Amino acid sequence: MNPNIDDYLDGNAAAGELSNIFAMDVTAAEGQCAHCGAIKRFAEAHVYMQGPGLVARCSVCQHALLRFVSARQRVFLDLRGLTCLILDTSQLVESGR
Repeated sequence: MNPNIDDYLDGNAAAGELSNIFAMDVTAAEGQCAHCGAIKRFAEAHVYMQGPGLVARCSVCQHALLRFVSARQRVFLDLRGLTCLILDTSQLVESGR
């Protein structure tokens, strides 16, 4: 896939789908790209939603960070493009979870 620079949304576009499987707001998390090493908020990722799921790409090097597909009763989540995802657990304390 050769993403067109004009065909993406920011990482916030993935919030709805990801909130179905994560208790925390992943768009507020920081992630490190496994390809270039850039550390950015997930909300800065370039999200492509033209396929059957969504693909989040690094805003620096455009390599895939996350792939997400929901099919029937199953969710397929590929996070190989992230070295790590840093979540702020204070969100859980504040919301009573």
